[in-house]
Amino acid sequence: MPQTRPLAVVAEDEILLRMQTVDLLERLGFEVLEAGTAAAALRHFEQGEDIALLHTDVQMPGGQNGIDLAHEVARRWPSVAVIVCSSLPSHAVPSIPERGRFIGKPCIERLVRKALRALDVAHSPFA
Repeated sequence: MPQTRPLAVVAEDEILLRMQTVDLLERLGFEVLEAGTAAAALRHFEQGEDIALLHTDVQMPGGQNGIDLAHEVARRWPSVAVIVCSSLPSHAVPSIPERGRFIGKPCIERLVRKALRALDVAHSPFA
């Protein structure tokens, strides 16, 4: 069966926040893959699926944080839009990819919708 909804990867190590983000993106029309680490998120991308969006936290366990993940995804899959969501203030977050947007936590729906429109996410109802 062909995929009809855009695909997103949520990279968040805190399970409750990940569940909330998954629920939010599903309400907004995405099919969502989950990852608790940057390495797990990259494995989703490496499966070759047509992923439209990476939604990542900055602070992640393991050797790669969310900013590192965002830049690697932008380098390897340049068409993917990136939303970086963090409890850190925006001035404390290192630069994010050109095709990315920063949202402070909590990631409320209105701000996610605004970021999706600005990023012109392919096949999204916000494009």
